[in-house]
Amino acid sequence: MSRDVLIVLFDQVQSLDVTGPLEVFAGANSVVGPAGDGTAYEIRTASVGGGPVRTGSGLRIAPDLDLAGLPAPHTLIVPGGPGTREPAPELVDWLRATGAAADRIVSVCTGAFRLAEAGLLAGRQATTHWANCARLAERYPDVTVRPEPIFVRDGNVATSAGVTAGIDLALTLVEDDHGRDTALAVARHLVVFLRRPGNQTQFSAHLHAQLAQRQPLRDVQHWIAEHPGADLSVDVLAERVRLSPRQFARAFAAETGMPPGRYVDRVRLEAARRLLEDSRDGIEQISRACGYRSPETMRRAFQQALHVSPAEYRRRF
Repeated sequence: MSRDVLIVLFDQVQSLDVTGPLEVFAGANSVVGPAGDGTAYEIRTASVGGGPVRTGSGLRIAPDLDLAGLPAPHTLIVPGGPGTREPAPELVDWLRATGAAADRIVSVCTGAFRLAEAGLLAGRQATTHWANCARLAERYPDVTVRPEPIFVRDGNVATSAGVTAGIDLALTLVEDDHGRDTALAVARHLVVFLRRPGNQTQFSAHLHAQLAQRQPLRDVQHWIAEHPGADLSVDVLAERVRLSPRQFARAFAAETGMPPGRYVDRVRLEAARRLLEDSRDGIEQISRACGYRSPETMRRAFQQALHVSPAEYRRRF
């Protein structure tokens, strides 16, 4: 059974938000078609008025159709980009009146703002690019914004984080529709993972935290990253910069945006993830190398942050 996929276009759209999911669905066509099962997806693009649009990077795209008068598709994709900062009443009206009837409603990056404006995220959980999560939550208080995951599914509505996360979400939809083997074949062709779990965090500890302004505190940040298995208690870290524990904790939080204990937790989790992906070390050896008291402590950290066990994380990656 072929499913129609409609990707909405507008001026200043993020080109990868469009082409990333599009290449995934087109790749599924190349896998399913030769297998004798027909076309997996009929992929179309549309803009208000049907005219060409220019992406945020300057690429000019000519859509297939005028959005006006189109019926709701099976899968509706609303990409993000700088253009979502400006009001788009005609597009929002179409989303509210017609797009809401789609079997699946998907946004990539700041496309979530368009869905929220149309009321399609009211009472739902959603995500967007990490840099815009606070703004989404402030502007639309009826949306439960989750800043950590790379994508969030709530009923028939799915929202993803920035840019490449749209590929992860599209692969998940292909897996739902045509099975793991098809999605894996597409992922291999695109040279991407199948698949980063939706609850994988959007960014590393170093991106999540700010870089401290003072050099001694920056040196501590680097030292933590290079020695995740060391004693990283506040007392020990404070001694490295010749501050009292209380002064250090206050200064570190003020300059990095998070308490030292939380920063250490994130660095250790990130280090463990890398070792699970890149090494053949056992779980117990990795837990010791990353400063966890035991494999069980590391397992709890993974479950809390990523909702998967270390063993399952390694299997996926």
